[in-house]
Amino acid sequence: MALVPCQVLRVAILLSYCSILCNYKAIEMPSHQTYGGSWKFLTFIDLVIQAVFFGICVLTDLSSLLTRGSGNQEQERQLRKLISLRDWMLAVLAFPVGIFVVSMFWIIYAYDREMIYPKLLDNFIPGWLNHGMHTTVLPFILIEMRTSHHQYPSRSSGLLAICTFSVGYILWVCWVHHVTGMWVYPFLEHIGPGARIIFFGSTTILMNFLYLLGEVLNNYIWDTQKSKYCLGEHRRIAA
Repeated sequence: MALVPCQVLRVAILLSYCSILCNYKAIEMPSHQTYGGSWKFLTFIDLVIQAVFFGICVLTDLSSLLTRGSGNQEQERQLRKLISLRDWMLAVLAFPVGIFVVSMFWIIYAYDREMIYPKLLDNFIPGWLNHGMHTTVLPFILIEMRTSHHQYPSRSSGLLAICTFSVGYILWVCWVHHVTGMWVYPFLEHIGPGARIIFFGSTTILMNFLYLLGEVLNNYIWDTQKSKYCLGEHRRIAA
C-alpha cells in the first residue's frame, strides 16, 4: 500500500530535524562545553521535542498501515495509545514551545541580535542551520496541524502541563546561573532581578496563550473542514 502524501511529509520533516540536530551537535562551540551543554538552550530542547514528536507521527502512520484491516484488537488498542500520545505532544509541547521559540527569537533578534544571538555565532552556525532551528519549526508544525486532526486534552490538564514545562525550564535556567554565574541568554545579564521575574512570568503566560491558540486553531481548521464536507455531501444528495 502506497504512503499518502501527508505520511511522506512527516518522514521528510523527521529526517530534516535529525539532520539539523546532527549538524548542530557536530559544531564545536564553547557554550557546548560548559555546564548544561546544549540542554540549557530552549532552541535545542525544542528541536528534540519536534524530532520526537514527528518520530511518533511516523510510528503512528506505520502502525496504522500495518493494523488496517487486521482485526487485531490488541494492535488497535496500542495504535489508539500512540495516537493519544501524538495528540498530547502536539498540544502541550510541539505547538506552544515551537511557536514560542520562533516568535521570541526573531522578535529579540530584530530588536538587538546581540541580546539573543551574538554575531560571533555566525562563525560557528551557518545561516541555513540557524533557520532550521528558528524558522522552519513554524511551517512544519502548521503543516502537521493542517493535515491531521488532533484531539486536545482537557483544557485544565493541558494548561497545567505547559505551566509545568515553563516553570521547570525557568528553574533550570536559574540553576545554570547559580552554578556558573552566567545567564544562558545574554539579555538576562542586562536587566535587573525585578525585570527578570516579570519576564519569566510573562513567558509563562505567553506559553499558556500559545497553548490556547493551538487549541483554537486546531478546532477552527477541522470544524471548517467538517462544514465543507457536510456542505459537499448535501449538494451531492440534492443533485
